[in-house]
Amino acid sequence: MKAISLSKENILGLIALSVFVLMSLFIPGFFGHNNLNNMMFQLPEFGLLAIAMMIVIVTGGIDLSITYIAALSGVTIAIMQSHGYPIIPSIIVGIIVGLLCGLLNGVIVSKIGVSPILVTLGTMVLFEGIILSITKGNSISGFSEVYSLIGNGYYMGIVPLSMIIFIIMAILTGVLLTKTKWGRSVYMVGSNPVASLFSGVNNSRVLMKVYLFAALLSVIASIIMTSRYNSAKVDLGSSYLLQSVSAAVLGGTEIQGGYGKVIGTVYAAIIFQMLSSGLNLLGVPRSIVNVIMGAILIFVLVLNFVKYKLDEKAQKTAVA
Repeated sequence: MKAISLSKENILGLIALSVFVLMSLFIPGFFGHNNLNNMMFQLPEFGLLAIAMMIVIVTGGIDLSITYIAALSGVTIAIMQSHGYPIIPSIIVGIIVGLLCGLLNGVIVSKIGVSPILVTLGTMVLFEGIILSITKGNSISGFSEVYSLIGNGYYMGIVPLSMIIFIIMAILTGVLLTKTKWGRSVYMVGSNPVASLFSGVNNSRVLMKVYLFAALLSVIASIIMTSRYNSAKVDLGSSYLLQSVSAAVLGGTEIQGGYGKVIGTVYAAIIFQMLSSGLNLLGVPRSIVNVIMGAILIFVLVLNFVKYKLDEKAQKTAVA
């Protein structure tokens, strides 16, 4: 009888299910309506940022500026809303601002060739400085009631609108990565940029679109966050930065680039969300929760590194 082989994404899905069952059984209130509702509202913004990070990591890079892109676009939307501009023009301008941020990252990485971690570290500080100069460190509110429905409303009174947006964007991203020429090129650039270049792939154009798409996902996450919180400030979503890296890596994305799936990142984001909610219900301080999340990231990175080295050694042994 043929043995059943599970992909690491399927294994992660089973782990997510196991975590849900265990926490429902042993943590009081975890399976309660209020907690499940809170998780459904919090997951979309985190999940979108995690997918944005995953796409960049697949190319062998990293984007440390995604949460500040979200914050800057959110502040832009907040300023326009507070000055009486309609919702649609406000959102469009916010998207344009976010895409310009992504364009800046893309140009410096793809055209000039500077290391992504250095570029996005610099733009992170740049965007933070711009936000602080605009807001003076204060939060901006004054959103319309209709705008707040994006992050707080329900579809048919059951499913949060933000969850529907997240599901649509996750499916769209998965289709783009697996069913389009650009998606296949993203994996090729991440696996071997020199080989992809000689295969006729325009590496520069591929990377440019990656950083633009990551910025777009960040803006959508920003729209959900600002409408849910009814405010925008400099640290909007900043706690999600390292968590998004953790979710991407835990979801199976190779930190060296070349591999990563949306479904794996979604499973990882769900696991992190459940852990965060469960620990909060147990009264664990937020600082300790961050320590645990950081420890998980280090553990997964070390585990992946060891696995990579063992696979490399096995390949060399097979060739010999």
